[in-house]
Amino acid sequence: MKITPFKNEPIEDFSLATNKIAMEKALKKVAAEFGKEYPLVIGGKRIKTKTKIKSINPSDPKEVIGIVQSADSSLANKAVEVAYQTFATWRYTSPEKRVSYLLKAAAIMKKRKMELAATMVFEVGKNWTEAVADMAEAIDFLEFYAREMLRLSGAQPLTDLLGEKNEYTYQPLGVGIVIAPWNFPAAILAGMAVGAIVTGNTVVLKPASDTTIIAAKFVGIMEEAGLPAGVLNFITGGGSAIGDILIEHPLTRFINFTGSKDIGLRIIEKAAKVQPRQKWIKRVAAEMGGKDALIVDAETNLDAAVEATALSTFGFGGQKCSACSRVIVDRKIYKEFVEKLITRAKKIKVGPVKLYENYLGPVVNEAALNKILSYIEIGKKEAKLVLGGKRVSIPGFFIEPTIFIDVPQNSRIATEEIFGPVLSVIKANNFDHALEIANGTEYGLTGGVFTDNKAKLEKAKKEFYVGNLYLNRKITGAMVDVHPFGGYNMSGTCAKAGGRDYLLLFMQGKSVSEKI
Repeated sequence: MKITPFKNEPIEDFSLATNKIAMEKALKKVAAEFGKEYPLVIGGKRIKTKTKIKSINPSDPKEVIGIVQSADSSLANKAVEVAYQTFATWRYTSPEKRVSYLLKAAAIMKKRKMELAATMVFEVGKNWTEAVADMAEAIDFLEFYAREMLRLSGAQPLTDLLGEKNEYTYQPLGVGIVIAPWNFPAAILAGMAVGAIVTGNTVVLKPASDTTIIAAKFVGIMEEAGLPAGVLNFITGGGSAIGDILIEHPLTRFINFTGSKDIGLRIIEKAAKVQPRQKWIKRVAAEMGGKDALIVDAETNLDAAVEATALSTFGFGGQKCSACSRVIVDRKIYKEFVEKLITRAKKIKVGPVKLYENYLGPVVNEAALNKILSYIEIGKKEAKLVLGGKRVSIPGFFIEPTIFIDVPQNSRIATEEIFGPVLSVIKANNFDHALEIANGTEYGLTGGVFTDNKAKLEKAKKEFYVGNLYLNRKITGAMVDVHPFGGYNMSGTCAKAGGRDYLLLFMQGKSVSEKI
């Protein structure tokens, strides 16, 4: 099977009238479908439950984007059992055939890109550019993992031994539980699911409760692409009701998780306990967040550093595990940097992101709003608030761009994940001190350095302990096969999504030796 080399999907430029018109049309189409109900999908069968879950618009909580089902323990067990039964045949489907489903689905996504992006504008509050970028990444995951499976399914190099024929192949694991996050509800969800599927596994997909509608649309696309029933099973419901059942089920072979540190560690602990009838050690791939830092050295382009800080901090309201939560600034330029940063942040327009001119949308839900506001109150006691700090007095879950300065390096707002549009500015004595501060949390996901000093850049490459390090650019916006993504320490198991190691997480090697 020959296909063209991988290329990243472009992100639309909305300064072009044609793109703007297309998005406006897509927003109207999605809005016309508000309130539509989506069933569970288990073994290809549509299932509805008595209890429902509403997905609301965080920009306007009165609007119901869609309605999904609330599965119970019996349906969770059924989903795993159906996936296990389907694995018996799916595992023997040729890699080329499995790849073909991903390529067909990617083509469908490209045709429906604006509609799917518009769904995220409403369902999770992404601005237009963030939403199409999310969709571009989802498409990239399908296209890239398809090509990776072809590479890994070919003959693997081994040293020749006289008198023997030896081969090494990769085998699928079994049933995978995919527990996806709400912050990249198309890209990460799609990547996690198809990475497991294309390697020959079957999947039970549980999306975050805040972003079930875009997840349901993804499942529909995979069905439209012809994916056989039972390979991808779609189940929605509260984590407390079905999460533990999916994780602990003896037929579950692996769990692919993206979410908070606390839940990730709980999954790892539960997966480690062997259940009756369980025949394997379960694998867990976990991406669990960060407390990411950008270092601004005295020897740098200050305006570029300010712009990168603003984009890294306030893009999607800081609700990215890669977002800049701390900026660590050399004392020599500290005052000037803070002044420029405040000026830049004041230009950010806050409001409903169905309007293109609004850059900063809402946080995902009321619980997130209250958590972020509580951290702001903590910050007022620990540091100096110089910008924002309040809820915006319009419908929805909006918080002002917020900046604290003179933040102690070991304070709570400097060490704990807030996941909102809140930035801690920390003063460093010099570059070595800045590195020490940057490495001073339990996380290790993304980091960045702005400096024109080559020696300092080289030092950061060796000593800045993160999975993704960005030099003289923003620290968000990882692209598939350009910036394989995953972090150290409590940021997770360093799965490196979008990289050439990722598919190996869902396979195991088999060595076959034949005497000739």
